[in-house]
Amino acid sequence: MAKLILVSFSLCLLVLFNGCLGINVGLRRQQQRYFGECNLDRLNALEPTNRIEAEACQIESWDHNDQQFQCAGVAVIRRTIEPNGLLLPQYSNAPELIYIERGRGITGVLFPGCPETFEDPQQQSQQGQRQGQGQSQRSEQDRHQKIRHFREGDIIALPAGVAHWCYNDGDSPVVTVSLLHTNNYANQLDENPRHFYLAGNPDDEHQRQGQQQFGQRRRQQQHSHGEQGEQEQQGEGNNVFSGFDAEFLADAFNVDVDTARRLQSNQDKRRNIVKVEGRLQVVRPERSRQEWERQERQERESEQERERQRRQGGRGRDVNGFEETICSLRLRENICTRSRADIYTEQVGRINTVNSNTLPVLRWLQLSAERGDLQREGLYVPHWNLNAHSVVYAIRGRARVQVVDDNGNTVFDDELRQGQVLTIPQNFAVAKRAESEGFEWVAFKTNDNAQISPLAGRTSAIRALPDDVLANAFQISREEARRLKYNRQETTLVRSSRSSSERKRRSESEGRAEA
Repeated sequence: MAKLILVSFSLCLLVLFNGCLGINVGLRRQQQRYFGECNLDRLNALEPTNRIEAEACQIESWDHNDQQFQCAGVAVIRRTIEPNGLLLPQYSNAPELIYIERGRGITGVLFPGCPETFEDPQQQSQQGQRQGQGQSQRSEQDRHQKIRHFREGDIIALPAGVAHWCYNDGDSPVVTVSLLHTNNYANQLDENPRHFYLAGNPDDEHQRQGQQQFGQRRRQQQHSHGEQGEQEQQGEGNNVFSGFDAEFLADAFNVDVDTARRLQSNQDKRRNIVKVEGRLQVVRPERSRQEWERQERQERESEQERERQRRQGGRGRDVNGFEETICSLRLRENICTRSRADIYTEQVGRINTVNSNTLPVLRWLQLSAERGDLQREGLYVPHWNLNAHSVVYAIRGRARVQVVDDNGNTVFDDELRQGQVLTIPQNFAVAKRAESEGFEWVAFKTNDNAQISPLAGRTSAIRALPDDVLANAFQISREEARRLKYNRQETTLVRSSRSSSERKRRSESEGRAEA
């Protein structure tokens, strides 16, 4: 008996050891897959490389195979949705942060298992009349999951694999910029960004030019063979239903085969974003902008209170059910409001941030964001990101940006202009100075609580050093060391001490001296 117990115990240890070894090997493989991708000797301000014209939008994406994006493990996409345009329901293999650059609209995020909390009021008022009238009569009125409004300056957080849709209910185009964090523990496929559409016959947003032409030829072949039988059409569409057999779908949904074939959208040529006929009819409360902002503020305060109680280790008041589920997660935060700036220097600029402290769902996604606005001659002092890569998208204006690597080499020294993207690897030092028209940007960061360390200013690493350390390190006098520490009293955003004309004259004189 003792021998049997010993053998069983040994087998358990062996299984446990092999399991731990498998986990460690998996982690090492994942690290090897991404480590070494950041050996960059030059960075570039990148433009979109792929464009799709859909029925109600334009979709642009950056080449995710570029070495900068491979370093950060991300992909970037920009969508311009026309008024009355509907982004078809989809989900992706990686967590996603969406910044609303312009416009307003509504979105639905479909969490599996969550209740349909938005329903037509007639559903309740006529409930008594409908009892006993059959299932078809009881389901005539609409009910669905929560509708969320969005506006310019919002950050929307989407977990991996969670489906969502978006609709422009305004009078002007909606422009969104999205970052997918493909190097995230939630993505167990590969580094390629993938969108899985639940409807339509969409194009792949992240295709390169040659792949896009192949997709167009394939679409033409689908159209030319539109009269072929069901078996030959199976799999020709590009949504998740397209590969299933129509009879299989009809059985799953308990509908006729013709309806099931419509799910496959084989001959739909509208692509990813479609034009809604009339106006989109959904169940949603009619509220003013002030009412939505007040509700957002209340949700933020209650969520922060729950988060405070969680960190203290107590549950607070006894709660159960709906309030504690993912169904009530707040997924949106506005980072454009001037009054909520985290860093502000008058007549220079401001920075707004969102992280897991202000939007707790970001702890799940391991992402955060920064929205900056520099006025003319405004300078974002040299600094580095302690714990995250930073993917900067230029919203408006221009800025002179310099980035320095661990060897002291300048890997970027150029203008960053509206619509361009620049990836700043973790720990690389960076500085930005706005040009004459100012500069606005949003930076997506690959950590839910990203931190920076300034190299100049009141809270800088230089200021924290003793005078003698500075004097000996830089071979300067103690007086010069004190000036280096105390000449800047601002923290992060400062006014440039030299005008653009002075810098231009100095650059020209240096050029003549070299000649």
